[in-house]
Amino acid sequence: MNSDVRDHETTGSVSTDDPLSHASLDTVLNSLANSYRRRLLFALLEHNPQDDDSQIPADIEYENEDLESLKICMTHTHLPKLDDTGFIKWNRETNTVQKGPRFDEIQPLLKLMHNHADELPDKWL
Repeated sequence: MNSDVRDHETTGSVSTDDPLSHASLDTVLNSLANSYRRRLLFALLEHNPQDDDSQIPADIEYENEDLESLKICMTHTHLPKLDDTGFIKWNRETNTVQKGPRFDEIQPLLKLMHNHADELPDKWL
């Protein structure tokens, strides 16, 4: 078993060094499993790059403490997870997010979901 397969099985991440490897369906669906990650990826469909602070959804109500918790969660969980998959490229120093080298692998599913948003349950997008 090669190291890329072992790495993927244990971490869920995909090596972005191998141009022949592709994100597995599990990796794609895991990336879309969280509403904040989905919203970030949908925002990147139309805009690139994004200031990562702007990725806090406008329709979410929160107190100042909740905003800080959300920023911490984005910084320590969601952005690193998407960056590891290669779907985004996250620059921690400038706080910018842009499409990553593997964004094209998730883009067809994002477009499909976006085009059929009216047929999907509320809060999926």
